[in-house]
Amino acid sequence: MNMEKKLYPFKFIPVASKRPWGGDALVKVMGKNFVECDEEGNEVKLGADVKIGESWELADMGIEDSVVADGWLAGNTISELMETYLERIVGEKVYNYYGRQFPLLIKFLDINDRLSVQVHPDDEVAAERYDSLGKAEIWYVMDAKPGAKIFAGFNKEMSAQELYDRCKNGTVEEVMNVITPRKGDSLLITPGTVHAADGGILIAEVQESSDMTFRLYDWGREFNPATARPLHLEEAIDIIDYRKFDDSLFRKGPLWEKECHCHDDECHCHEDKVAETLAERPEFCATKINLTDPLHIYTEQFESFIVYICVEGAASIQVPSKNDRGEDCMENYEFAKGETILVPAEMPDFFLVPRDRSTVLLEAVCRPEEGPDAYIDPETEAFLEGEDYEGLESEEETPAPSGSSPLNFFS
Repeated sequence: MNMEKKLYPFKFIPVASKRPWGGDALVKVMGKNFVECDEEGNEVKLGADVKIGESWELADMGIEDSVVADGWLAGNTISELMETYLERIVGEKVYNYYGRQFPLLIKFLDINDRLSVQVHPDDEVAAERYDSLGKAEIWYVMDAKPGAKIFAGFNKEMSAQELYDRCKNGTVEEVMNVITPRKGDSLLITPGTVHAADGGILIAEVQESSDMTFRLYDWGREFNPATARPLHLEEAIDIIDYRKFDDSLFRKGPLWEKECHCHDDECHCHEDKVAETLAERPEFCATKINLTDPLHIYTEQFESFIVYICVEGAASIQVPSKNDRGEDCMENYEFAKGETILVPAEMPDFFLVPRDRSTVLLEAVCRPEEGPDAYIDPETEAFLEGEDYEGLESEEETPAPSGSSPLNFFS
């Protein structure tokens, strides 16, 4: 790869992830063209008959690294870009903190059936136990069918013993906080928050570059040999936030406006801002942009790469440049609903230009800093007494040695 050429906004080839709770919306609604290799190495197109739960848009995970789709770096993976261009991709501050792994994972989710009741660890626990990043994430609802549900946190103060018992006897749904999602809503899922979903929801997800998930309950799939997947209740019991759910983590979108009469300062359904902060975490910042007019982006203020996810409409990134004759011109990089684009940290100032008046983007940047994880109760035992627990020392699941790929428990 040529070090002298200037970098440009990257789009990547999406990768399908099959899940038992997935559906066909990523193909039918989002227009994704997924392929996989058969046993003979031939590429086979995945159709709408395959249950696809996730589209990995930008991933540096060592398992399925994203591949650049176009431009002079087409065919290179994000990990190869990071190895070669280092802070030119992510910015000096981000590189000094995270090193050569791209720090965010961008996905689209099609939750057509029940997503398992699950939880993610924070950075401290993940680093100590699994040599990995933790997982904070934000969900932006692109669409939701009538009757869809998101379960986030608990509807009351909980104890480890009660949660354990309810996961074992199948009554955990009774104590979970239930959200009725609508298009334009967002939910910040902090480490330690037990969550699940059901009923037809299309989601854009920004998260840390980790897919470490502890599955606590799987809605009865675990009792059917054909659908059973490992559970990780014992491993997770001491990293769960047992407090009642914090309602401020869920932000209502504009579809709630007609029903909302609260005029509460914390209600956002009446807002029509150009930019609205959805999450400001030590791990990442996420902003919703209602792009009705061109927007001048000053890159120096970020000290980071910028990821744009188009959740409605279409847009272009226009970068002032010079043509071969030395004349002023604009380099144009287009992206539309369902596409993600990465703007390297070294890029000069540019313009975001809507190609549709209804364009909505999610903007994600990284501003790394140390942050406490105050939800962990030091009095909670790591594993409940009286239970036969072999943990990760069993033959089936052995912790990854330092420097190798950590275990990933998929949702």
